[in-house]
Formats: sequence, C-alpha cells, structure tokens
Amino acid sequence: MIGNYTNAFEQTALGIALLWEKVNQSVASSMATYLITGANRGIGYEYCRQIQERGDKAIAVCPEASKELKALGVRVEEGIDITSDDSVANLHKKLGETQIEVLINNAAIAKSITLEHLDFDSIREQFEVNALGALRVTQVLLPRLKAGGKVVMMTSRMGSIADNTSGSSYGYRMSKVALSMAGKSLSHDLKPRGIAVAILHPGLVQTRMTNFTANGITPEVSVRGLLTRIDGLTLENTGTFWHSNGEVLPW
Repeated sequence: MIGNYTNAFEQTALGIALLWEKVNQSVASSMATYLITGANRGIGYEYCRQIQERGDKAIAVCPEASKELKALGVRVEEGIDITSDDSVANLHKKLGETQIEVLINNAAIAKSITLEHLDFDSIREQFEVNALGALRVTQVLLPRLKAGGKVVMMTSRMGSIADNTSGSSYGYRMSKVALSMAGKSLSHDLKPRGIAVAILHPGLVQTRMTNFTANGITPEVSVRGLLTRIDGLTLENTGTFWHSNGEVLPW
C-alpha cells in the first residue's frame, strides 16, 4: 500500500516537474531579444536596464563596457567598433545562433562644430559613427531578424531640417539627417520582409552628451517613452519619425 502511494507521489512530482519545464520553455520562447549598440552608458545603458527589468533579453554592444553595465548582468559584447567592417563582422560571428527581435542602433558621438571652426575630420567621424555605423550594423545583422522584427534608428531632433532654427553643430546635425534618411529607406526596403523601422528622438536627456543639462529629462523617462514607441511599431506606421513622448516630428 505504501509502495503504491510512493509511486503515485513520484509520478505526480515528475508530472509537475515536466509541466514546470514546459512553462519555463514557453516563457523563454516568448522573451524578445534586443541588441543595443552604444550600451555602456546613458540611454543605451538605460535601454538594457529596462529591457531586462521587464523580462526580455538585452545584448549590450560597446567598445568598452562600463562597471555599471557589467554589474547589470546582461550579455555584453565589448570591443566592437561599428565604424569597422571587420569588427562588426566579428560581432556577427560572436552572436552564434542568436536571433534578434529588435535591433537598436543607439551608438553616437556629438562634437560641437561651428562655421567659424569647421573641422572636416570631426564631421567625417560623426558621419562614420552616427550614420554609416548604424547602417553597417543593420546590414550585417539583418539575417538575424525575421518577419515581425524591428529596427530602431536613434536619431535626433537636431537632424530635423524643418526644425533647425539655430544652425551650427554641422557634423552632428548633418550625420543625424543622414541617419534618418537611412532609416526611412530601410522602412521601405524591409517592409516586404515583415520588418518595421522606427526613427526615434529621445528628447533632451540628462546624459554626458548633453553635459547632464538641468533642462532635460532623465534617461529613465526617455527610455520608458522610447520603448512605448517601439512596442507600438508596426508595418503600418514603419518609417515614422517620433519623439519619445509620442509626438510625430517634422523632417
């Protein structure tokens, strides 16, 4: 009699264990994988933090990981230079069989360039990182995105021609216009593949790039809005230029 109870208990325990395993597999399969460039600090770091916090997977890509990023516990791929064909190809190789649901091209640099002090090498560098780097990463990692996937171009309102009321910042403004145009073209080219593209402005954010301006919003607030825009991205609204607060911005 005791043996029968023991066998029944063992079978029940085994059944629960198998059911739990299936539940875990189902949860894991429903988790989206986000790859974020420029993830070592600021908006990129906050993307990783919030994505992990909500139960999705974040892959942080950067030249050198900060202590804060390493402590976050997400997958980190460092030593990546998005201006280098070989480096981005190496990233692709290091990712192995990993599939990506959302690619966030966040890496950027900003250097103040005025008409009186034009620095063409600096302007080229900003183009290489801000525009060409994002396009390079997208092209190389595109095979990892399937129908339903999303590509995000982190641009800036400073790349809006209609909204330019103050001039200057030649390298940054020009490179962000180029990035936005790349995003718009990608939205057309990738739509037949079922991949949508968002062109996003984070707002004026308190980061090192803005010298932690007191007039800006926090990275937490910015990324919360950005993720809302990404969540709402579809093939119907692909190619839209959004502020993180949901406002559609002028080109």
